[in-house]
Order: sequence, then C-alpha cells, then structure tokens
Amino acid sequence: MIKAYFDAIRQQLDEVERTQGENLQRAAQVMADAIAGDHLIYVFGATHAGILAQELFYRAGGLACVSPILPPGLTCDVRPITMTSVLERHSGYAQIFMNEIPIEAGDVLIVHSVSGRNAVAVEVAQYGREKGATVIALTSVTYSKSVTPRAGTKRLFEVADIVLDNCGVIGDAVVEIPGMRQKVSPTSTVIGAAMLNALVAQTVALLKERGIEPPVFLSANLDGGDVHNARLLERYRGRVTYL
Repeated sequence: MIKAYFDAIRQQLDEVERTQGENLQRAAQVMADAIAGDHLIYVFGATHAGILAQELFYRAGGLACVSPILPPGLTCDVRPITMTSVLERHSGYAQIFMNEIPIEAGDVLIVHSVSGRNAVAVEVAQYGREKGATVIALTSVTYSKSVTPRAGTKRLFEVADIVLDNCGVIGDAVVEIPGMRQKVSPTSTVIGAAMLNALVAQTVALLKERGIEPPVFLSANLDGGDVHNARLLERYRGRVTYL
C-alpha cells in the first residue's frame, strides 16, 4: 500500500504538470504583477484546505507578502472538530470575517477547496472579486463537477479568475484496501503544496527577470537568516496578518 500511494502521487503530479502548466504560468504572472505593485497575496482554505495557507506563510524560501486568512472556527484546532463542517457550509460567515481583511484591487487571493462546493470558500472568492482582487482557485474540477453546490448555484471553479486543477479524484482518497469500501490516503494536501510552491518559484523567477528583488524569507536556522528576515518583517508588519 505504501507503493500504491507513492505511485498515485507520482501519476497525479505528472497529470498536473501536463495539464496545468498554462494556468500556473498565468497565476504566476498575476502574482508577480501584484508583488511588483507592492500588493499582497492572500491565501484561504477551510479546515485541512487551510493547511496550504499555513504552508505559504512565514516559510523559508517563501514569499514574505503572503497573508493567510485563518478565521475562527475553520482551523483544525477547533473543538469539537465537527463545528468546522457546520461553519464552512454556512452562507454569510465569509462576509463576517472577510470584512476584517483589507483586501483591495491589485491583490491576489488564492482560495483552496478540494470539492469547491461549500459556501465559505465560494463566498470568500466572490468577496475578493468584488474588491477587485484576482482570485485563483485551487480545487479538483472532477470532484467539484460531481457534487451540487452548497452556496447558491456556484462552485469555486465557477467564480474564480484562474483555476488550478489538482487533478484529484472524487472523494480525494486514492488507495484501495482489500475488503474496504472506503478508499484511504487523500492527495490534495501533497499535490496542492507542490503546485503552490511551484507557483512561488515561477513568481520569483518572473520578478527577477523584471529586475525586482523578490521578498523571500531565508531559513531562520541559517546564519544571517534572522537579520535578513527582520527587514522583510518590518516591511510587511501591519499589512500581513499575524506579523
């Protein structure tokens, strides 16, 4: 089963590379434009999808201008954890916490939702577009098309400016165990992290091509890392959430 999972990840990554290159390039272009204009990259996901918002934030080799959106009740430290499922389906909650996010025209908003059907992800994306931000959806289009929307008549891939398809299967899990109906071992976190880190790499490359020094963190465990990072923290403090 270990090999089965690794094989599935390799196959899915290959499919992403084969089919999503153009959209990743488009996403990198708008991110580079935003950073060149001193704008921010916001990232949102509910519950496990929000792990990728944390992955991009305050990360060695990552962009200092990433601002995660981690609202109360939608992270995996909530007790009982089932409350997260209730809240992510609740229409109107996104408006409440997004009113506190100073997103504006020129910013980029990445919204991660594998199924793309729940109200909170769709409404966060719609809010971002209303404010003039470019919205990038990270989702499984196959999965999303197989389910009905819980937020009006739209799913995430239908409200975004750019769609990054993680090429995941319906239900996310991929490994079949003999005697079990339910597959195990989801792929969305692994694949999504790979896609977003590839996106960061391309964004940084585009900025360097323009002669712009990208705001990239060093590892705090490298000599000189703290000094380098302190300059970036000072630059974005008061603008990026949690700094």
